[in-house]
Amino acid sequence: MAFSPFPALFSFLFLLSTIVLTASAGKPTYTSAFVFGNSYADTGNYVILESPVLSVIPTNRPPYGMTFFHHPTGRCSDGREALGLPFLPPSLSRNESFREGANFAVTSATALDLAFYEANNITISPPINSSLIVQLGWFEALKPSLCNTAQKCKELFKDALFIVGEFGGNDYNFLEASGISLEQVKETYVPKIVKTISKAVEKLINEGGRTVVVPGIIPSGCMPSKLTLYASKNKMDYDPQTGCLNKFNNLSKYHNTMLRAAVEGLRRKYSHARIIYADYYTPLIQFATKPAHFGFSNGAIRACCGGGGPYNFNPSAVCGLPNATACKDPSTYVSWDGFHLTEASNKYIATTWLTGPYAHPPILNH
Repeated sequence: MAFSPFPALFSFLFLLSTIVLTASAGKPTYTSAFVFGNSYADTGNYVILESPVLSVIPTNRPPYGMTFFHHPTGRCSDGREALGLPFLPPSLSRNESFREGANFAVTSATALDLAFYEANNITISPPINSSLIVQLGWFEALKPSLCNTAQKCKELFKDALFIVGEFGGNDYNFLEASGISLEQVKETYVPKIVKTISKAVEKLINEGGRTVVVPGIIPSGCMPSKLTLYASKNKMDYDPQTGCLNKFNNLSKYHNTMLRAAVEGLRRKYSHARIIYADYYTPLIQFATKPAHFGFSNGAIRACCGGGGPYNFNPSAVCGLPNATACKDPSTYVSWDGFHLTEASNKYIATTWLTGPYAHPPILNH
């Protein structure tokens, strides 16, 4: 299974429809949303792409979807997505209306293109090209069905919300799995990834976008999957307050620092646009430090759905496969399947992005 350990934008995508689209005297804050990303936000594109070639897709089997839909939908969580422009359709689906936006996200998507990794002998699993550049291409292909002139497109997109990411998490997973040192990842690959994200944001602003959300990445050293696959006998490798692996969290912080600096540069260059940095890292560290304070009585580093072990993660029995089982109450866990977050933890993060303090500036702070 692809190592895709980051939370989907589940609660965020849902809350935006119920809060943002009905804001201020019946006039919506945003008229549409266009989402680019990976398993944080995928609403079915991965299943559409992989169903013809994979006989079993764990995320398209129970218990995925158990909390809200009560059946699998291709989303990588127990619940719904999050932003809420009425359940944005996956961009690869047929017979859908995209007037209120589209979701281009694909599970396991990277910032850098598949060709780049193949040229550098780095394995991507599954080897499908759904990078940020590819998703922007899908956006270009969709535009003629939304607006038929450049001016009409600018009019449409100025009132839309664009979300670019999270991107980078999967890139780092594949690089680490290929044996590349974290120091080399920081020195060589983080700048390339951040530059790719920045260029995507610039492209969307030049298309007419006025509001772009750019999420950072999570503290991946707190994910049950990472804690299992990279377990260490050296206690010094772990943060004593959270139980998370320091080296992976340090990489996340490095990426986020560079990304936030890039966002600041884009703000200076495009002063007419709202470019919002959305922080995944800080709230998840808070969950890991004091999980019970946030209602996560079963902690932050053990998965609700899994195949056993100290963190309830077993790469041979991942959630959705026969030997894995799900907990009775996902809302008491931060992690859903060792890779992604539960709806409960996503909902908390979503609220802090909409109204603060973990989006800079808050999305609803017009």
